[in-house]
Amino acid sequence: MSSLLEFGLLSFTSLFTMVNPLGVIPLYIGMTSHLPARESQKIAAKATFVAAIILILFALTGKFLFDFFGISVHSLRIVGGVIFFIMGYEMLQARLSKTKHDSMSDKEFANDIAITPLAIPMICGPGAITTVIIFMNDSPTLMHKGLLFISVIFICALTYILLKSGKRIIQALGESGNKVLLRLMGLIVMVIAVEFFFSGLKPIFQDMLNIKVMEM
Repeated sequence: MSSLLEFGLLSFTSLFTMVNPLGVIPLYIGMTSHLPARESQKIAAKATFVAAIILILFALTGKFLFDFFGISVHSLRIVGGVIFFIMGYEMLQARLSKTKHDSMSDKEFANDIAITPLAIPMICGPGAITTVIIFMNDSPTLMHKGLLFISVIFICALTYILLKSGKRIIQALGESGNKVLLRLMGLIVMVIAVEFFFSGLKPIFQDMLNIKVMEM
């Protein structure tokens, strides 16, 4: 039971910091400020639904993709750690990801902002995708896998609720409150990044040492 609880809390906190629902709110408000309230809510619902589907699909097919392309889970941990660290550093500076800034300024995304850039890459970015793939690989039982899916659905539902009431939240927190919260989440992301990086690096070094010992 303690193992399940620990896994559930870790998957939830990791996904929450990667999705960063509060960080999406200012962008969502800026892109939908000229739309009626009902239309804005439809966009939020569609964006979070699409993001949840994509994350679940990557969780289910991640291992197949690894085998097909010959990708090591340990390599993904290292790459994921680097991505998390960069994202965490930007959040620690109270800035949003460059990917999110670039996607907002691109006029091609105006055709369907619910899917791009809101669902991808704002809500469902490379950090969140990497997280679900790694946690799915680390799930020893169906219960653990179920907890991961519940975490994905819960966070996407929470993101929808936050987007729906985004204007009130921004007004309540204020500019200073948003920056403090973003920096706190950035620190958590950087700690997770270090854990991911070294958990991927350690088995690779062990394999290298074993190969050298066998050759000697």
